[in-house]
Amino acid sequence: MKVHEYQAKELLKSAGVAVPEGVVVTRAADAAKAYDTLGGGLMVIKAQVHAGGRGKGVAIGPDEDRNQALEIASGRSPRPESMAKGVQLVKSGQDAERAAGSLLGKTLVTYQTGAQGQLISKVLVTVGHDIVRELYLGMAVDRALQCPVVMATTEGGVEIETVAQQTPEKIHREPIDVGIGLADFQARKIAKALGLTGDSARKGATFFKNFVRLFIEKDASLAEINPLIVTAGGDVLALDCKLNFDDNAAFRHPEIAAMLDEAEEDPAEVRASRSGLSYVSLDGDIACLVNGAGLAMSTMDLIKYHGGEPANFLDVGGGANKDQVLEGFRILLSESRVKAVLVTSSAAS
Repeated sequence: MKVHEYQAKELLKSAGVAVPEGVVVTRAADAAKAYDTLGGGLMVIKAQVHAGGRGKGVAIGPDEDRNQALEIASGRSPRPESMAKGVQLVKSGQDAERAAGSLLGKTLVTYQTGAQGQLISKVLVTVGHDIVRELYLGMAVDRALQCPVVMATTEGGVEIETVAQQTPEKIHREPIDVGIGLADFQARKIAKALGLTGDSARKGATFFKNFVRLFIEKDASLAEINPLIVTAGGDVLALDCKLNFDDNAAFRHPEIAAMLDEAEEDPAEVRASRSGLSYVSLDGDIACLVNGAGLAMSTMDLIKYHGGEPANFLDVGGGANKDQVLEGFRILLSESRVKAVLVTSSAAS
């Protein structure tokens, strides 16, 4: 499960992690009010969608060319002045209202959304800062080590995949014992790896420990702060944040489950989830209905091996009843691109 940036920052703030002040709005006029409420000066208007690359993304109307927008968002074509970015700097309430108006109700196309884009229904008005350094802090579950791992690098503001591919030696990794959390010595090691010293190192250590505690206590599956900034005053702040949570643990965290924005999700995936089915939409035309995740992956591999393209991953599970299987078929056949359905079942021994 994904949450919006503003929701992630609310969770970080409640856990004692330092974030810039911000107000989320759904109307352009409210952006001007938020600007004044936050004290004026340099502010940032940020489209709230479940996608990365918003700063390079393009906000377009219903009649504009989405493929052209994707070319621009991917850096392959120049950006016309008429196309607004997904993240904009403003210095007045009037500019804040204008920027919000250029985003709300539009579709944001980024390199992650593809040409279809994501509808912008909310924007975040947040305080700008005098940034001295941009860093990266992330956390994920390492299957090889069988534990969460903190990843930190001085290469902030850059996609971590690019850093991992081109300069992997710049990524500091710290395995975490979930029963202990981030130990003090580990927090100091991360601060040193990021080049933090003095008061910034002390603030950073507190930041890192609270960040790890949030990840563990809320059953997160992925957490990224990119960039993690150091301000001219020595503060360490989460300028941007992404948090994903384990769906299987949602029953333990109703406050997080309530943050789900279904408008940001694939309708078929939401429908499947309500019926207790595991479904992921793909681009092919051969649908799969399988009982067992491993068997489903093998079925998709088999389709690819014989030159076909799977339309989905659908695991009905070993305990599925008739109604769940029927709903699975309804979901599959509701996709116009589907030409056939391959049903695979594991035989009981």
